[in-house]
Amino acid sequence: MSEIPETASGVVWQSSPPGSIYDYIRVASFSIGPDGLVDQWSRRAVDLFGVPAEEAMGKDPVEAFMPADLRERGRRRVAEILDGKEWTGLVPFRIPGQNRPEGIAEMYVMPSETSAGERAALCIVVDVRALRRIETDLAASQAIFGQSPFGFLLFGTDLTVKRANQRFATVFGGSADDHRGRTVHDYLSHTEAERMTAALQRVLETGEAVTELQIVGAAPGSTDRRHWSINLYRVHSGTGRPIGVAGLGIDVTRRHNAAREAANARRNLALLNEAGARIGNSLDLEATARELLDVAVPGFCDLASVDLYQGLLTGDEAPPGRWGSSHDVGYGAGSAELRRVAVASAVSDTPTRTPDTAHGDGCCGTDPVEVGSVHRYPFNSPCAGALRTGRIRTMPGADGGLVRSTLVVPMVAHDIVVGLVQFSRTKGSEPFGERDRALAVELAARAAVCIDNARLYRREHERALILQRSLLPPGDPEAAGLDIACRYLPGTTATEVGGDWFDVIELPGHRTALVIGDVMGRGLRAAVAMGELRTAVRTLAQLDLEPAEVLSHLDEIARGLGAPAGAQQSARAHKARGPELSEVYLATCVYAVYDPVTRRCTFANAGHLPPVLVEPGEAALLLDVPPGMPLGVGGEPFEEVEVELPEGSLLALYTDGLVESRDHPLDEGLSAFRSALADPARPLEDVCDHVLTTLDTQHGEDDIALLMARIQGLPSDAVGDWRLPREPRSVGRARELARAQLTAWDLEPLVDTVELLVSELVTNALRYGEGEIRLRLLRDRTLVCEVWDAGLVQPRRRRARDTDEGGRGLQLVGLLSAAWGSRRTPRGKTVWFELPLPDGDGVAEPTVEQLLSMF
Repeated sequence: MSEIPETASGVVWQSSPPGSIYDYIRVASFSIGPDGLVDQWSRRAVDLFGVPAEEAMGKDPVEAFMPADLRERGRRRVAEILDGKEWTGLVPFRIPGQNRPEGIAEMYVMPSETSAGERAALCIVVDVRALRRIETDLAASQAIFGQSPFGFLLFGTDLTVKRANQRFATVFGGSADDHRGRTVHDYLSHTEAERMTAALQRVLETGEAVTELQIVGAAPGSTDRRHWSINLYRVHSGTGRPIGVAGLGIDVTRRHNAAREAANARRNLALLNEAGARIGNSLDLEATARELLDVAVPGFCDLASVDLYQGLLTGDEAPPGRWGSSHDVGYGAGSAELRRVAVASAVSDTPTRTPDTAHGDGCCGTDPVEVGSVHRYPFNSPCAGALRTGRIRTMPGADGGLVRSTLVVPMVAHDIVVGLVQFSRTKGSEPFGERDRALAVELAARAAVCIDNARLYRREHERALILQRSLLPPGDPEAAGLDIACRYLPGTTATEVGGDWFDVIELPGHRTALVIGDVMGRGLRAAVAMGELRTAVRTLAQLDLEPAEVLSHLDEIARGLGAPAGAQQSARAHKARGPELSEVYLATCVYAVYDPVTRRCTFANAGHLPPVLVEPGEAALLLDVPPGMPLGVGGEPFEEVEVELPEGSLLALYTDGLVESRDHPLDEGLSAFRSALADPARPLEDVCDHVLTTLDTQHGEDDIALLMARIQGLPSDAVGDWRLPREPRSVGRARELARAQLTAWDLEPLVDTVELLVSELVTNALRYGEGEIRLRLLRDRTLVCEVWDAGLVQPRRRRARDTDEGGRGLQLVGLLSAAWGSRRTPRGKTVWFELPLPDGDGVAEPTVEQLLSMF
């Protein structure tokens, strides 16, 4: 700060500090006495000419400082000046001791008088080179300031505008001089003006420049938001004293918009990438809708909701369509029923019901929609229109409401509209642009494809499940000499249906076939293959084949399941080429035949897990049944194992889903299964439940099938077994034995029918069979009669002609019995018939016409 002394007269003089304008223009002074010699030499003269005062004092300035060729003219000028004339001109000068000129000085000579009244002169000298530099600097400064294409302001220390350039005036109106004395509050909103003022004050106080200060405002008379990038730096005097702040403003609105567009494009690409990674990770429709909103909120919008067609969620066969076409009838308000399945909000104080609550009475004029509720949109509403046309709609928010705008986007997959998604932005967020509309359509389309895939998968899964369950025994099957309980747990909707199945098949002679199997693979095709194999098992079981023979035939059938038309015979003829001609279907299976009379069970295994047997008082054990190869591999025979099952023992057949998972090896699962069967005396249903709740089955990863049977056997008094010699009188003997046994069983109503049919079968055995004849009666839920002989020729029912004397015996057996048939045995054949017990449903007596038709 300069000192401000006060004189006696009260006039205040301010001493100029070093570094004033005189320093820049290099002003010096000296005086010439009456004798023409230098009598005063200022310090600035010392700086300008480089000559100390002691060397300059008393010297002729012409001789000392002027070149030799100019000295004559110089003397004349000095003389004229001492005569009282003023003179101004350019004077070359040199530093003493050097011959060449060093510079040009502009000199102003003023005549003066000494105290004695003698003539003298005062010389004011300015370095012309310094003046030229100042002129150049001023010209450059004026060019930069005045001709700059950017707005330029100079603020004083009081933060008012001291100078503005024409570019600034062009934007904010008036001339450049009109802006003098204004402040930033005259140009900007209060908030932005305060930011700018704080920045100016900080620059003025600290001297640290501010670059790229982003200011938002509008030019006078315009509502368009402009973006300026402001650079501020402090301006100093020659002494370093701050005299103000210079500000350069660049309109970066286009650059800002371009950057915003680029940022939006990057954001959109990131959202699409995230959508591809996160949407569709599950095959659940509601979960897919929530995944869509997890991506969209808050990255794309502030509020969002998803509506799906109710028919799609309930599994209707007819897919949802673009409503409003000729098939849209009976929908009342103009659109089919929809269910609000998901809502998301990034605004903490908004309700979680729906984003369209901000539209006054609700979106499209409807009441607010709760998540999970079923609703319709009015026919003429934008939402219904979007559903009918499959095109996006934009809805502005209500005045004074929370929502600024909403995009109503139909979810279209394969030209099928599956639902509607609404994206909303609240006040304060940027409005939706064209890029946002395109992104909204893309997000909705991706989610729609995933939802449609989930719909198709669920439909296939449900069909496979229906098919699978329809092929399983209904309820708990019944069998002679067995108490049976079963469980079937299909995989969850997150996994595909597998090919597990089990079956309980009644065989002649009160025997029972127990079957369990698993088709490798998943989905509808595995379920269909399971159905084909199960049907084949039932068909082969009716032929009463041995278990190993059944599996051999199943193996051939499995190898031909995937064969194209006409290729199966070729595959059989060229077994080596079979896998090339068909898709291989592999399956595992256990087929067991239990005889309640002997309490023996014959097992055959095709690559399946071994059965588990729990005898009374013993630990559970795995039956040593040779596993064999899975069905469909071919080329390997199957072995049979016959096991005697004690009364009260427990037999368990199961699939791998019960004992195997990713969390533990198979051996641990089998050990845990055996431990869960430690108390087999409990009711069989409780044993099944205990097994499923005890084992760590990881249900959902695979299907689980469990078939359990407790051995009861037929009591000895329920079996009549006789051997008859091969002679005619055995026919009468057979009738007598049957009558006596039925009487002992209190089955007198069946005596006449049984005598007649036994007589026919024994007669046929004598006539067409071989070896010893065996008669056996079995009483359980029905009455079974069996006639055994050593002949291999199977009886065949035929229609006798009117002139035939025989050939009507088997017709009579078929007419009077509930069922009849024949099967091969290791040593011949067995012909049997079955009758219901008198307290059962009974078989209708044959009519006269039926009896006469046999003759």
